[in-house]
Amino acid sequence: MALTIAVGFVVDDAIVVLENITRYIEEGDKPLAAAFKGSAEIGFTILSISISLVAVLISAAADGAAIIGRLFREFAVTLGDDHLRVDGGVADA
Repeated sequence: MALTIAVGFVVDDAIVVLENITRYIEEGDKPLAAAFKGSAEIGFTILSISISLVAVLISAAADGAAIIGRLFREFAVTLGDDHLRVDGGVADA
């Protein structure tokens, strides 16, 4: 379940970036210039959303004493780690 949600986050972020790039192409920019402008414009927003999601999920995983922490520990760790690796660019390093 966590892997499915992680893929959904990545696809959602990709759609937002592609929509922004497409907007610049429709305005008459060349595809490469549109890609640079669109990515630069949206990149910080995507990064901040990713960091926020990981912070929430890691804090849920760290709450091992509470019932929710025990129930969702594996889910939170898997989702947080996948989101960092795929969306945060750790896999590219």
